[in-house]
Amino acid sequence: MSVLVTMALYKPHEGKEKELHEILKTHVNTLAAENLITSSKPIRAQAADGTVIEIFEWKSEQAKDAAHESPVVMKIWNDIMEVAEIKSLSALDEANHPFPNFGPYSL
Repeated sequence: MSVLVTMALYKPHEGKEKELHEILKTHVNTLAAENLITSSKPIRAQAADGTVIEIFEWKSEQAKDAAHESPVVMKIWNDIMEVAEIKSLSALDEANHPFPNFGPYSL
């Protein structure tokens, strides 16, 4: 079983920052309750454009795939997509610099 480190990036739609924040309060805990991620503490950060970054560890490729079959996980992901755009790291200005820096993001 090999662990996968994932960076999930969410840029809230204008005026939806609080809704995204509330959804993210349950996201990682739900993944843990579904036994999909390791017990490593997630890291959360925020880019200058407001994009929220969550870094966590899937237990395996199979666990990552299983998340797409979980109704409770899919509900959270659908809720996130209602209030935020899913971004790639390359879309952030910070990604154009070696050793990019981000601000902290707390739940």
